Amino acid sequence: MDNKQEKKQDKKQMNSLIINEAIVNSLKKLKPSDMVKNPVMFCVYIGAFLTTAYFVYTAASTAGKTVDFFTLHISVWLWLTVIFSNFAEALAESRGKATADTLKKMKKDIFAKKTESKDSTQFTMVPASSLRKGDLCVAGPGDLIAGDGEIVKGIASVDESAVTGESAPVIREAGADRSSVIGGTRVLSDMIVYAITSNPGESFLDKMIELVEGAVRKKTPNEVALNILLTALTLIFLLVTATMQPYASFMKQTFNITWLVSLFVALAPTTIGALLSAIGIAGMNRLLRINVLAFSGRSVEAAGDVDTVLLDKTGTITLGNRQADKFLPVKGVTEEELALAAQFSSLSDDTPEGRSVVVLAKRRFNIRQHEFGAADKVNFIPFSANSRMSGIDMNGEKIMKGAAESMVEFVKTLDKKCVIPEDLHSLVETVALKGSTPLVVSRNAKLLGVIELKDILKGGIKERLLQLNLMGIKSVMITGDNPVTAASIAAEAGVNDFLSNAKPETKLALIKKYQDEGHMVAMIGDGTNDAPALAQADVGIAMNTGTAAAREAGNMLDLDSNPTKVIEVVEVGKQILITRGSLTTFSIANDVAKYFAIIPAMLSGMFPGMAALNIMRLASPSSAILSAIIFNAIVIPALIPLALRGVPYKAQSAAKLIRTNILIYGLGGVVLPFIGIKLIDMIVVALGLAH
Repeated sequence: MDNKQEKKQDKKQMNSLIINEAIVNSLKKLKPSDMVKNPVMFCVYIGAFLTTAYFVYTAASTAGKTVDFFTLHISVWLWLTVIFSNFAEALAESRGKATADTLKKMKKDIFAKKTESKDSTQFTMVPASSLRKGDLCVAGPGDLIAGDGEIVKGIASVDESAVTGESAPVIREAGADRSSVIGGTRVLSDMIVYAITSNPGESFLDKMIELVEGAVRKKTPNEVALNILLTALTLIFLLVTATMQPYASFMKQTFNITWLVSLFVALAPTTIGALLSAIGIAGMNRLLRINVLAFSGRSVEAAGDVDTVLLDKTGTITLGNRQADKFLPVKGVTEEELALAAQFSSLSDDTPEGRSVVVLAKRRFNIRQHEFGAADKVNFIPFSANSRMSGIDMNGEKIMKGAAESMVEFVKTLDKKCVIPEDLHSLVETVALKGSTPLVVSRNAKLLGVIELKDILKGGIKERLLQLNLMGIKSVMITGDNPVTAASIAAEAGVNDFLSNAKPETKLALIKKYQDEGHMVAMIGDGTNDAPALAQADVGIAMNTGTAAAREAGNMLDLDSNPTKVIEVVEVGKQILITRGSLTTFSIANDVAKYFAIIPAMLSGMFPGMAALNIMRLASPSSAILSAIIFNAIVIPALIPLALRGVPYKAQSAAKLIRTNILIYGLGGVVLPFIGIKLIDMIVVALGLAH
């Protein structure tokens, strides 16, 4: 409990430091060279200068006898509007820098136990910075992993929470699918020997630090397009504002600079202009939180537009290796008898398939691994490509398993008169037609039955594929299996389509086919043979543990090397687009209420009929203008949490998303400002800030 409270306190303190730093940086960003990067807010910045100068001028011209408090209040709120906009961007940047600082601390003062060979018990303590690719290191309980590496000996429980954010320890094992370790993580139990796989400056931590501390973030194509639209609208509203004074003069009226600046600020799309940069930075940070590095803004944008996802069968849809699923005995043999023989035949089989046979026998009949005594004469027979079988010769009894044809030939060599069970062929055919692999088991010259090895779907993959369907995204399984096996697995997993007998050229051709039909395609890969397809895909995610060719071909890098990450990347991409779209909708909608506040206030003097548009019944023209400007300012910090966190995303059709967006952020964007401006107007009048 104390540890939880301490972590909560540390997080609270960290948030306070980030906010304090963001406040300071938001003031530093008031430099013209920084402000000009955001055309909408730069115009508000100029307007704040003009109203401030006008206030100082009027005060000086009357020697301080007359103070224009209305202009003073407008100036203060315009400056706050600019600062709030800077704060949104600075807060997003500070969160990234805080992550970089944490990662930098992890790199300090790490020492490694360097060894000369994986079987040596001797080691030398050396600084992690001196390690080079290929060096061998030892790590035991409590030791920090000195650099990114591949386990060459042992198995260990590793705490990766400091880097990946995953609180549960993970198992890393030599020779297994998950044998890589990350620099800065900590070994919790057991002993491992690992080979360093990256030179200084090329590690997981270095890449993450480089991303969050890199040069100026490049805007995505849609963000650039939206910026151009906002700039064009700003220019139009500047022209509208500029024509107001000549028109007013013609009508024997006059507007001072404060009223004209206020009109422009109310007309301009300041809300989305203030938050747009923060949305982009926060979106990149969300990708970073799932340990994905995006090398281009275009790839981030494309992730949100993806409508076709190519998924490798092995490691993505199914576990990396086939697993024993059933024991199918022939007539006259019990399932338990078959399971016992299968277990004996797999005792020396260190492959995942062989281990799965032992596990299945234990799970089905509680058959435990046999311990051999000194009197036992045991000879393990390893698998070979020529014999296509393996097993054990135990006290003169041969127990074997292997491919059906090989096993039939084998028992005939032991006894030419042996009888092949009538139902064996049908059992083998049934398993093969299901897309599984049949292994026949024998005890001496007697064939006992079949072990069914099948591709086991990864936990939760069916639900993830269903989510893709709900999002309107087509899933395509890529596999080197034959069409029958591919169709069986595709039907079980629930993918929309599949490509069997896949080769590098067929993958590439499939991607081009979908792109020619107007689809946006995403895929993930790790091998050199995946490189052409990764380069062609709109979103090509290379695994961190993949080959150099694959990593250079992709436009994103998955630092976790998780094949299912492509689904998460698509979801994050869509959330980024939805967040930007929702806040743009809200910004445009809330401008409507500001128009009803400020336009009647300014024009009712020239056109008395315009007073009918004052549907909020605001007290006076000055209170209406001040209320609109105050609301315009305070809505920015109110929306910062949503911009940084992102609009909650649920897997649903595009039509439903649009309806939800319009209802919440369109209608809400119209109604909320009416209520907000009216409440502010009542407060302004009560405090005597406007007359």
